Amino acid sequence: QVQLVESGGGLVQAGGSLRLSCAASGRTFSSYTMGWFRQAPGKEREFVATINRSGGTVYYADSVKGRFTISRDNAKNTVYLLMNSLKPEDTAVYYCAAGTSLLIATSESSYRYWGQGTQVTVSS
Repeated sequence: QVQLVESGGGLVQAGGSLRLSCAASGRTFSSYTMGWFRQAPGKEREFVATINRSGGTVYYADSVKGRFTISRDNAKNTVYLLMNSLKPEDTAVYYCAAGTSLLIATSESSYRYWGQGTQVTVSS
């Protein structure tokens, strides 16, 4: 079993940056594909980014491509989401998730373990 704890959220002005972290428990972190999702008020949770087990393959939602960067440090059991050029529409609760898919995984059903989320608020 994997426990995930997100951190790094907060309030930032439009155009600013934040780096989210997701720390995982357990010794098998490197065996999981990791993803970031977000849920804005009144909307369904949506895919943001994913990274494979080695960190060599990443994939992004079109809405964040070129602005967000996902990375991982398997020695630290941590996955990161660097968010640049933030927009008010990026305001949401951001969740990290762990799954065992060997392919690019953009659907929630591909992820078995979820963190409790961290709030990101971007002011205009």
